[in-house]
Amino acid sequence: MNFVQENNSVLYIWSGTATETLEQEVNQLKAISNVKVNVENADRLQIAGYGKSQFDVILANVSTSATELITHLLNLVKPKGKVVFKDDAAKVELARSNLLLCGFINIVDQGNLIVGEKPNYETGSAAKLSFATNKSKVAAVWKLDVDDEDQEERIDADELLDEEDKVKPTAESLRVCGTTGKRKACKDCSCGLAEELEAESKGASIGQSAVVKSSCGSCYLGDAFRCATCPYLGMPAFKPGEKIQLSDVQMKADI
Repeated sequence: MNFVQENNSVLYIWSGTATETLEQEVNQLKAISNVKVNVENADRLQIAGYGKSQFDVILANVSTSATELITHLLNLVKPKGKVVFKDDAAKVELARSNLLLCGFINIVDQGNLIVGEKPNYETGSAAKLSFATNKSKVAAVWKLDVDDEDQEERIDADELLDEEDKVKPTAESLRVCGTTGKRKACKDCSCGLAEELEAESKGASIGQSAVVKSSCGSCYLGDAFRCATCPYLGMPAFKPGEKIQLSDVQMKADI
């Protein structure tokens, strides 16, 4: 009974059948100076009509799995008060979890006793958050409608894009290298992108270079002589130096 001190208000809860042990423990509590003891059966606790935050200590011979009863005990005990559960069959981790979910803190396991403490505030308490103390400043941050005299300078959305940005890109300009993933030819480019970029740098339009060059030199002979990444696969053989225009279908990926 070391949980009970002088002048405490104590609630002793029993369940099952009353025994001599119950009587002995209640008498021990009454022997402590100025301790007021209330004895209640667990099955009648909900209808007993005890007030909120009435007890300093609650000694409960009940199961720690009865979460509805545990929540009710949290309301009956005072802030920073303790509830001592005597549950021989309790699994410590499960009991600790149940008490935490019901609102208890500083849970301690003492053999067959599990002690939970009520936080130092009343259940259902409310407090204002610090950032909500000055509502005028908060409102000013989000205010967009202002008087003409106080009109703030804003960015004109029409000035964000110029005419060049509004031009729709062509399929050729979107073609990228399969190795670099960018419109930049790799070191051993064989897909014709290097030639296109060279033609662009000289001012010629895409797809209008005068001569098509091949890194392997066999593209014009036909599919039997072309590599796996050749852009001319599927096209008939052509004369060396002949300008070949790739169709839109060939410019699109298979997947």
